[in-house]
Amino acid sequence: MKTFDVAIIGGGVIGASIAFELAGAKLRVAIFDSQEPGCEASWAAAGMLSPAPDSPHDLPLVPLSRESLRLYPEFVASIEEASGQCTRMAREGTLEIFTGANGEADRDRRVASCCRLGLAEEPVALDTARQWEPSLGAGVSAAAWLPDEGAVEPRALTSAVISAAKRRDVEIRSNSRVTRMVRENNRCRKVIAGGEEISAGHVVLAAGCFSSQIAAESGFLARCSPTRPVRGQMMALRPDGVSQRRVLRSTRGYLVPRQDGHIVAGSTSEEAGFEKRVTPEGMRKIFDAALELSPGLASAEIIETWSGLRPGTPDDLPIIGPTDIEGLFVATGHYRNGILLAPVTAKLVREWIVDGRPEFEAEAFSPMRFVAQGLGAAV
Repeated sequence: MKTFDVAIIGGGVIGASIAFELAGAKLRVAIFDSQEPGCEASWAAAGMLSPAPDSPHDLPLVPLSRESLRLYPEFVASIEEASGQCTRMAREGTLEIFTGANGEADRDRRVASCCRLGLAEEPVALDTARQWEPSLGAGVSAAAWLPDEGAVEPRALTSAVISAAKRRDVEIRSNSRVTRMVRENNRCRKVIAGGEEISAGHVVLAAGCFSSQIAAESGFLARCSPTRPVRGQMMALRPDGVSQRRVLRSTRGYLVPRQDGHIVAGSTSEEAGFEKRVTPEGMRKIFDAALELSPGLASAEIIETWSGLRPGTPDDLPIIGPTDIEGLFVATGHYRNGILLAPVTAKLVREWIVDGRPEFEAEAFSPMRFVAQGLGAAV
């Protein structure tokens, strides 16, 4: 039987980042993925690095998001140095766009809200916004500038993180689905992956929206990892005569520029189960929102469409930390923020496993909150 210090279930950007951190602490680490690592939610993401909340439900997430954004430059530098690959990170900020007669009032409320949360956001005159991004639509009535935000290209980042983990001697098992986590005397000591029994001092469940299935198959049900799939559809455009430097975002959608000149537009948020496909309705909503932001994209070529399954949770907050089963940790449920939260999640899990507790207060994201709230099924 092969033995590791840590077995990580799931090879997306979260699992691979955790592996990279733990291997840096000289632990023997293995990743087990049901397919090629990095091909699920991480591959499908847009890559915005934004700690600003989308809704009141996101307010508890802001401190964690701010901390992860603070960690990002060092995280990217270490990944690029270890892998020899570029993550294509850009820190050009974000323009938040408002439309309609109440645009300025809506903008001012948003700016005030973000400032109360300790986030840098300031109103920008429309003339200035149009100088920065000449493609802005005529319907734009107000704009705000978030100078600390940026974007990374998720496929490049995930590839680099996986490569960096390999160079730290992390063993990566592709097409090796974990069918069971084995508990003995209330300790998770083993996993069954690809039909093989693997012994591990610690197990980290980081399988995105599939985490609840793996827990249930292991007899743990979903008491600490009640995830569900939330479909997000996306498209990539090749502009015709339109250039964009910064992320543009409104309540209806967003446009994220890539270094090759392409623009990623998104996104939907659909309770569609595990059905991963694009739909005409989803594409229409995305394209309509894109044209509202940048009408010149009407003649752009649609070069790619895709969808991904984000890991949602009952409260739409991530699940990060130890469980009441000794040796079992959870790092999942990041919903729309997996790319942003990869650095802080990896740091938290490394500190729990290596040091016994993290520096950052993360109790709000504990897997045990669902048991306390009566939202998780009993073991």
